[in-house]
Amino acid sequence: MSKRAAGLAAVAVVALMPFAAQAAAPAYKDVAKNYADIAHAAYEDATNSAKALKKAVDALVANPTEETLAKAREAWKAARVPYMQTEAFRFGNPIVDEWEGKVNAWPLDEGLIDYVDEGYAGGESNPYAKANVIANPKITAGGKTINATKITKELLADKLHEAGKVEANVATGYHAVEFLLWGQDLNGTGPGAGARKATDYAKGKDCTNGHCDRRAQYLTVATQMLVDDLAEMTAEWAPKGKARASIAKAPEGEGVARMLTGLGSLSYGELAGERMKLGLMLHDPEEEHDCFSDNTHNSHYYDVVGMVNVYNGSYTRTDGKTVSGASLSQLVAAKSTDADAAVKTAMSEAMKAMQAIKDTADSGKMAYDQMIAADNEEGNKLVAAAVDRLVDQKKALEGAVNTLGVSISIEGSDSLDDPSKVGK
Repeated sequence: MSKRAAGLAAVAVVALMPFAAQAAAPAYKDVAKNYADIAHAAYEDATNSAKALKKAVDALVANPTEETLAKAREAWKAARVPYMQTEAFRFGNPIVDEWEGKVNAWPLDEGLIDYVDEGYAGGESNPYAKANVIANPKITAGGKTINATKITKELLADKLHEAGKVEANVATGYHAVEFLLWGQDLNGTGPGAGARKATDYAKGKDCTNGHCDRRAQYLTVATQMLVDDLAEMTAEWAPKGKARASIAKAPEGEGVARMLTGLGSLSYGELAGERMKLGLMLHDPEEEHDCFSDNTHNSHYYDVVGMVNVYNGSYTRTDGKTVSGASLSQLVAAKSTDADAAVKTAMSEAMKAMQAIKDTADSGKMAYDQMIAADNEEGNKLVAAAVDRLVDQKKALEGAVNTLGVSISIEGSDSLDDPSKVGK
């Protein structure tokens, strides 16, 4: 969930209207079914990978060693792969948008959850920025007292998550778990990720940084909540789910517009803008998406993979099986092969630019937070190129919108639409 107010870049096109009959065009019901089938498969994969993460977390808590910590971290990274491919279903599907903040909200004021470096200031005007629920069974902030004696799902979801109506008070989801596995990344734009020790979960005298039992309880509860929340969204896209019914029963023009809204908004305002251009402008490592683990390059990469999946109507599951069928691409091509080719070319170029970032980070040459450093010309160019290609992708999608005769609003970002407002 983007943590800043983002404007809407309206795509001015003709009003919604029925599509003209085209022999080569698939029926909308088939496109909608395949779209929902891909969503269901991807969320199911995300759920199963979160279950594997929970198993690794349980092993860490039972026997906290550097080995079990490393395995839990790898399980967390693996869990991000299918989940990030589901983000293409955001923005156009209200059911997903209303739910998404529980699992992928960022950035977070980590001082809400656990100990932080003495120099940590937290977010502006956030009374919970240093609440440290792990160390404090009772929290008093913003004129309210919260009983945190027992760390439960209800405490995290109902009392701490977005406490005080501050979006940076993220108590649940992937990034809360990430912080508990890695700890703060205190390296700035230098090399290195978070370096939490396994002994932060040790029992008795071997415990480091105190409150290891509560830290283990928090990690266990938060990971189980992630599994449960992902299972909930998997059910929404199942044959009798509300999300599937919503897209299946939508009039053709409205349904297609919603699919394209998801692709356009993720491509432009969210990924190119809030997650990439903003951090590049500020040269701020706090603006990277997976900031504790230095996994941002993978999360960005799989966002783009997810958009390609939706447009082409094909998804490769974690077990190697493929879900495919009637697609947006086929609908666009039936109207204009040029418009379809433009989208595919733009997506291919965006994929290449993101692959360059991924390859550079995977090689160990430099992590994403190093790429956005003020003095890193090579890294800046890699990120800027990907931002430009994502903007091109958004423009190509606008061409598809015009071709199909639908109307959408694409989420914007000050970093792209009005850079003069950034930092003010």
